[in-house]
Amino acid sequence: MTTPAAPTALAASGTGGVNGVALTVFVFFFLAVTVMGFLAARWRKAEQSANLDEWGLGGRSFGTWVTWFLLGGDLYTAYTFVAVPAAIYAAGAAGFFAVPYTILVYPLIFTFLPRLWSVSHKHGYVTTSDFVRGRFGSKGLSLAVALTGILATMPYIALQLVGIQAVLDVMGIGGGQDTNWFVKDLPLLIAFAVLAAYTYSSGLRAPALIAFVKDGLIYLVIAVAIIYIPIKLGGFGAIFDAAGDAFAQPGPTGKPRGELASGPNAQWAYATLALGSALALFMYPHSITATLSSRSRNVIRRNTTILPLYSLMLGLLALLGFMAIAAKTDIHGNPQLAVPQLFEDMFPSWFSGVAFAAIGIGALVPAAIMSIAAANLFTRNVYKDFLKPDATPAQEHKVAKLVSLLVKVGALVFVLTMDKTVAINFQLLGGIWILQTMPSLVGGLFTRWFHRWALLAGWAVGMLYGTLAAYGVASPTQAHFGGSNKEIPGIGEIGYIGLTAFVLNVVVTVVLTFVLKAVNAPEGVDETSPGDYTADAGDKGVTAALPPATPEAAEPAGSH
Repeated sequence: MTTPAAPTALAASGTGGVNGVALTVFVFFFLAVTVMGFLAARWRKAEQSANLDEWGLGGRSFGTWVTWFLLGGDLYTAYTFVAVPAAIYAAGAAGFFAVPYTILVYPLIFTFLPRLWSVSHKHGYVTTSDFVRGRFGSKGLSLAVALTGILATMPYIALQLVGIQAVLDVMGIGGGQDTNWFVKDLPLLIAFAVLAAYTYSSGLRAPALIAFVKDGLIYLVIAVAIIYIPIKLGGFGAIFDAAGDAFAQPGPTGKPRGELASGPNAQWAYATLALGSALALFMYPHSITATLSSRSRNVIRRNTTILPLYSLMLGLLALLGFMAIAAKTDIHGNPQLAVPQLFEDMFPSWFSGVAFAAIGIGALVPAAIMSIAAANLFTRNVYKDFLKPDATPAQEHKVAKLVSLLVKVGALVFVLTMDKTVAINFQLLGGIWILQTMPSLVGGLFTRWFHRWALLAGWAVGMLYGTLAAYGVASPTQAHFGGSNKEIPGIGEIGYIGLTAFVLNVVVTVVLTFVLKAVNAPEGVDETSPGDYTADAGDKGVTAALPPATPEAAEPAGSH
């Protein structure tokens, strides 16, 4: 889940000696999910599995509960676990924007995800860019959507590795600042190697299977934390009193550090950030990959009704930020350590290990799905569309597996060689960028009226404005990319840059569509038909367009 809070330093701090008990428990769970990741290659495996449908979408065979855990594991990541309480620890109520936006998102996706699933299943689309190309007959627009998705996904993967680093640091195996770089980063390198290996071997089936363990652990940890920690701190009244006192203290700018409840001056920023984030969440490639892996449109509809359970979990998770303040948690100047260090301080060592395992596995699942989604985009919409149009399903499968490795290597290099604040800056930009693909994707699911060239121009304007506006935002610690809010032109209120860019995108698209239609500019060929958008897996002819190398995929897709 994207969390465009203000960037903070993420340097490792070296919090003390190794917590042997916690580390043992952590390693146990890590080894367990590693074994599950490799065994997943045999789970529901088709006889002919060397194709993108099987490796990148799990054969499009997942039912309601598998999809629910997969989407939950995909959207509620290790970085969510770390960053939402960290944002509340640092600034107070502003960090709670993540709760309403995850409530807003599910009614929104109920309107368009079933349509996307139907048309994608009918035509064998693997990515959103496949749909955009088929709907508007434009490889250029499809390429823009694909590159935006890959660009927005890369820093997101990097932040999962940052989440693992935070846990390793608190357990005492991250090393101090003077430690040899190889020794210091060896645990992260091992975790990366394991992730890369089982993703390469098992594809989407690996994170789908591991997601059961990951979400079970997270629900267990939050349930215990929300009861056990307040008891030790004197109740929620004492927690909120301590947080209110802390937020009243002056911050780096001389103003109060934060607010226990958002004031009138923050309402525009809070509301636009929540709305913009809700619109962007299911534009991310990994969200769509998990969605298209389900076996019927009814699975998608059911999931939109039960996924809000994760929002309840997120609300409870956010309260940990207040608890870290009340517990006077020593974060060593790094708010991202608030939750891991709170667990280390408050829980017995064995349960701290369980909590750390929840965060660590919570990084592995989404990182795997994100790398698969990026690989699917490159393979289908760059390699096949532009480099090798006659690529066979087996060649697509091979390229996707290799690209998934390269994507993870890139994220690892990003984390190891750059300041972690840079990763957050790019992730903030990722939310702004991915929102600019919404007119092409969601607009295309309901109407063919938009002109392909107008959509491309609107996308370019939104990307340019969003990037330049974010570049101009300063914070007390950095001159550029200091946040995701800026004054809204013409209104004068502070609001989310991504939503402003999206509005400009839509305005340009609509105006240019009128102009281009008036001059009879050529429109691309639409390869879809109205019935494609409501077709289900059992409907006659739905699976006819799937790749010829996957005849077995039709069987699980049609079962109910």
